[in-house]
Amino acid sequence: MTINKGLFTSKTDMWSTPQDFFDKLNKEFNFEIDVCATAENAKCKKYYSPEEDGLQQEWKGVCWMNPPYGRQIGKWVKKAYESSLKGATVVCLLPARTDTKWWHEYCMKGEIRFVKGRLKFGDGKNSAPFPSVVVIFGEKAKINKLIAM
Repeated sequence: MTINKGLFTSKTDMWSTPQDFFDKLNKEFNFEIDVCATAENAKCKKYYSPEEDGLQQEWKGVCWMNPPYGRQIGKWVKKAYESSLKGATVVCLLPARTDTKWWHEYCMKGEIRFVKGRLKFGDGKNSAPFPSVVVIFGEKAKINKLIAM
């Protein structure tokens, strides 16, 4: 059995979205921009790279967000929520960290879709060591609905 050691260490906080998982959501939402990506893992033609710093940009339209899962994740979730208040729809792929401050301050205000099982990120052979959730902020969100995917 081959183990992707990157999944079990803090060497990276960037987790590339599984393409088939993204494609299903893109079919539903028709994303216009990936607000947090690199050239190698961008899911949309238009994206904000680390150099452009998506946190410093204005998010408009229908946005996809799979942020770095490190200590800065709360800033990304806050930005997603606040952008939705200005008219954007932001669909976020996040670790299901229901015990965190950012979860209670922001995620609980969006539509929450718990992902069944564990995702395989990037080119990893094994599933992630944490559960995932999709949180949707904005007009397309079905507030107060919990949906299992």
